[in-house]
Amino acid sequence: MHLLIFGLGYAASAIARQFAAAGWTIESTGRAGTLAFDDDAAVRAAVGRASNILSSVPPADDRDPVLDRYGDVLGGRWLGYLSSTGVYGDAGGAWVDETAPIRGRRAGRNAADAAWLARGARVLRLPGIYGHGRSPLDRVAAGTAHRTGLRDQVFSRVHVDDIAHGVAAAIDGPAGAFNLADDLPASQDDVVDYAAALLGVPPPPIVALDTLSPAAQAFYGENRRVSNRKAARVLGWRPRYPDYRFGLRAVSAVTSPPITSSAPAAASGDQR
Repeated sequence: MHLLIFGLGYAASAIARQFAAAGWTIESTGRAGTLAFDDDAAVRAAVGRASNILSSVPPADDRDPVLDRYGDVLGGRWLGYLSSTGVYGDAGGAWVDETAPIRGRRAGRNAADAAWLARGARVLRLPGIYGHGRSPLDRVAAGTAHRTGLRDQVFSRVHVDDIAHGVAAAIDGPAGAFNLADDLPASQDDVVDYAAALLGVPPPPIVALDTLSPAAQAFYGENRRVSNRKAARVLGWRPRYPDYRFGLRAVSAVTSPPITSSAPAAASGDQR
């Protein structure tokens, strides 16, 4: 029961908290981690101690930093990888599951997803992640939220705590790809409207797409609903927050405990 996490970002920190509470030993790279990613000797020693290895590090320059640097020593262990439902690309608002073709616009993400699958990992494909300290509530409160008027453009979400439960469910599950998404894909405007209502403030203004960043415009150019049925059937996972309304109410009621560490920063960035 020794988990090594590459990239202790937002979602991976929630995973670390849950596994530590269950008695696991946790080591990690990342800004809040216990190891520097580029300290080869220390990381390779940690790989040797680990029973389970999880990566949340994103591709860089269309390459996977973890597989490039440490792929030669990862064999013989449980492997997990936090991927993205962005690998499916635009589905025109249709439902997609794990049998859908991989045609996302980010070649590096697609390649990393496939490479971890080829190594026998549990590849957990995640949609929009939210939770305490990182949610539409925070953006509305900070005045940085916006609406687009695109009520027919929908996407799926997942509460960060449900990701942690999904990783726990995958520990005894088979290798393969699994979508961890809530039950109710919805438009950004619907979610922002609900967040504003919870805060008791007017919803933010509608903005024109051509005023947004290229990355935001590309995001709104994709439209899909993500099915979680395989994770339910094979892993026995069900989201504790089945839609954004349950999740945002929980976020508004509870403050997440901070993650503190005096470890050196990693050379590779955190993803999730």
